[in-house]
Amino acid sequence: MANVALGLGLWGAAGCDQPPSAESLAQWAPSDHHSSDDDKVQRSPQAPASRPRSSSDGASDVSQLVELAWRQQCTSCHGPTGRGDGQMAPMVHPSDLTSATWQKGVTDDQILVTIKNGRNKMPRFDLPDAVLRGLVARIRALRGRP
Repeated sequence: MANVALGLGLWGAAGCDQPPSAESLAQWAPSDHHSSDDDKVQRSPQAPASRPRSSSDGASDVSQLVELAWRQQCTSCHGPTGRGDGQMAPMVHPSDLTSATWQKGVTDDQILVTIKNGRNKMPRFDLPDAVLRGLVARIRALRGRP
């Protein structure tokens, strides 16, 4: 009986040693992560509003992905308005993205590279280029916000 259990355990572990191939994964869409709680999230009045765009060029999808990435990846440290006051801020001391001094001190390319590669306690984020550029634009839109 122990051999059967060991065999099943090894068989199950063998199937988990490799991540799935990219070809076997379905195309990701914003609707894949919509939950009933998304409608309950109150957006900060200081957060830049997303602009509806034509869905024929995919800009609307990218805009939704940018907002989703911001909410899920950035606000826990930088806070919903980018002021560096998220729930994790006391531990990681993130930049205040609304600060004029910070905004003047970095280029768009530096922001993009930091998001993509991480820095200090900030992890790297493997996001499509269009989403990365959208996050940079969203961060720039925070400039001078109260």
